Amino acid sequence: MVTKRAVAKKRSSNKSSAKKVETAGLWLVKQEPETYSWDDFVRDGRTDWTGVRNFQARNNLRQMRVGERVLFYHSGTGKCVVGVAEVAKAAYPDPTADDPQWVAVDLKPLKPLNEPVPLASIRYHEKLGNLPLIRQSQLSVMPLTKEEFETILTMGAGKKGKKR
Repeated sequence: MVTKRAVAKKRSSNKSSAKKVETAGLWLVKQEPETYSWDDFVRDGRTDWTGVRNFQARNNLRQMRVGERVLFYHSGTGKCVVGVAEVAKAAYPDPTADDPQWVAVDLKPLKPLNEPVPLASIRYHEKLGNLPLIRQSQLSVMPLTKEEFETILTMGAGKKGKKR
């Protein structure tokens, strides 16, 4: 016999598993180039990604693993993806925060894109309509699907995206 309690327990366990989002291990981070540009990042060779004070972005930082790929987006001036980076150190307590709930990761640059990929091109691309960059414009760290990541890389290589 299935009781109401058993049904409620099953529903709550389904909800909790739904909260855990599986990522493709591909990310996009946003930074104002006036504060820290791609060129600054390349010059430094590595940086700690600190100062994130948004809960969803923090949760995304917590999911990042060493070796995962990251697109570097210039927000504010430019509004375009300019390069590819890699997670060099997984989440650790953010040294710039007074509260231990905030985390940082270390990133290292891998390569610039041949051509910057502007937000306008991303916004109107048929494969990128669900991108958090468009739907949640204030989010500074976001997961990408493999298709989204590869589409942006193709756009940044200066090639037309292949139709399937």
